[in-house]
Amino acid sequence: MQDQIDRLRAVAVPEQKLFIGGNWRPARSGVSLDVISPIDGSRLTTIAAADHGDVDAAVGAARKAFEKGSWSKAAPAERKKVLLRIAELIERDALQLAVLGVRDNGTEIGMALKAEPGSAAGTFRYYAEAIDKVYGEIAPTPENVLGLIHREPVGVVAAIVPWNFPMMIGAWKIAPALAAGNSVVLKPAEGASLTLLRLAELAAAAGLPEGVLNVVTGLGAQTGEAIGLHDDIDVLAFTGSAGIGRRLLEYAARSNLKRVYLELGGKSPNIVFADAPDLDQAAKLSASGIFRNSGQVCVAGSRLLVERSIHEEFAEKVSSIAAKMRVGDPLLLSTEAGAVSSVVQLKKDLGYAEQALAEGAALRTGGKRILEETGGFYMQPTVFDVAHDMTLAREEVFGPILSIIPFDDEAEALKIANATSYGLASAVWTGNLSRAHRMIRGIQAGLVHVNTYGGADGTVPLGGVKQSGNGHDKSLHAFDKYTDLKTAWIQL
Repeated sequence: MQDQIDRLRAVAVPEQKLFIGGNWRPARSGVSLDVISPIDGSRLTTIAAADHGDVDAAVGAARKAFEKGSWSKAAPAERKKVLLRIAELIERDALQLAVLGVRDNGTEIGMALKAEPGSAAGTFRYYAEAIDKVYGEIAPTPENVLGLIHREPVGVVAAIVPWNFPMMIGAWKIAPALAAGNSVVLKPAEGASLTLLRLAELAAAAGLPEGVLNVVTGLGAQTGEAIGLHDDIDVLAFTGSAGIGRRLLEYAARSNLKRVYLELGGKSPNIVFADAPDLDQAAKLSASGIFRNSGQVCVAGSRLLVERSIHEEFAEKVSSIAAKMRVGDPLLLSTEAGAVSSVVQLKKDLGYAEQALAEGAALRTGGKRILEETGGFYMQPTVFDVAHDMTLAREEVFGPILSIIPFDDEAEALKIANATSYGLASAVWTGNLSRAHRMIRGIQAGLVHVNTYGGADGTVPLGGVKQSGNGHDKSLHAFDKYTDLKTAWIQL
């Protein structure tokens, strides 16, 4: 496989256009943005910079397609065929898509293959199979009344997705929205647009009607703002930073009060008790839970809470794993942690490490930029011992930096775990079933792993509480975002 990867990394990437109404077109302004590969800092290609007019054209194409009804009114079984075909085409081109994505955002190829095309294909297949099995309801009424509850597509759905796993997270939003019969306007992150532009091409080849899926690329401050303020978008689904999430809510209030569903990241606590069944396995998965994709994962276990009686032993296990991780060229199958997505993100990560030292945190390993001679953006997996109220323990870094915090008992573990504005993911390692259930109930998070970290598949929802957001991706619950309930009250 390495030979195939090496051949694909050498393929030139043409300048990219917008996909609107089934056609490829440049931005109206003619402006484009450079795509810089984090692997070596080189210019990979360009993407079109959509402005308000381009977004308006994309929304218009989506609305026209929705009202035409070739997709929105198609039988669920017909939509199912197209979505299954999209999944097949993604799987056919999986390696090509994975390599293209890695060149764009720096995720290690071993992870990208599974998390990007692999996950996206599975998501399209899941919702394809689900859509003709989602029923309406009959209300319990008097015998002279029939109460029916219908589910209908909302209309035009906009999705704004981040740069860390664009295909995976994009599919989480696109697939259920399309399955329900909606039209979609998609804005990828400017730092990772290439695979989603390719997905639009595959969807058209699979038979998705013109205008049902549109992709507009560009800067958040321009393209994203135009989406947020547009009066003809019914639902906006977003994954990204809390600051941008707040802005999108403001845009909705200033425009048509579109429904906005947000997944805004986290500062996830990973709690290890002394009675964990396998400390070596816990250390291994705790390390991968923060250092995979260089920590650029919304559910990353960035706060490691360890019971004091095993604190030093366990912290040393995790630090040893971190120090030995193979960081480097993400297109080598042997690489365990790839590149940080951009030089801006790298500087931010390094700044957090410097601030941690200034606040008195103890550095166990890492903390430095490496492989600078390649031109790429790489950082050592970094482990700090911190106090629970330090900046590094409170703010989402989105980089390869782990904070380790000791605790004495369940009550203190819960107090520290919940002492954050976020509430997305978490984990508990214990051999005590009763304790596991107490912690599941006590932790303020949308996802609680027990004796593992990661791996929750598409059958269960992913969403947060507090400032981690208000919507759920994955599972049948995703349909709640992209369908309206309509009641029919029939006097017999």
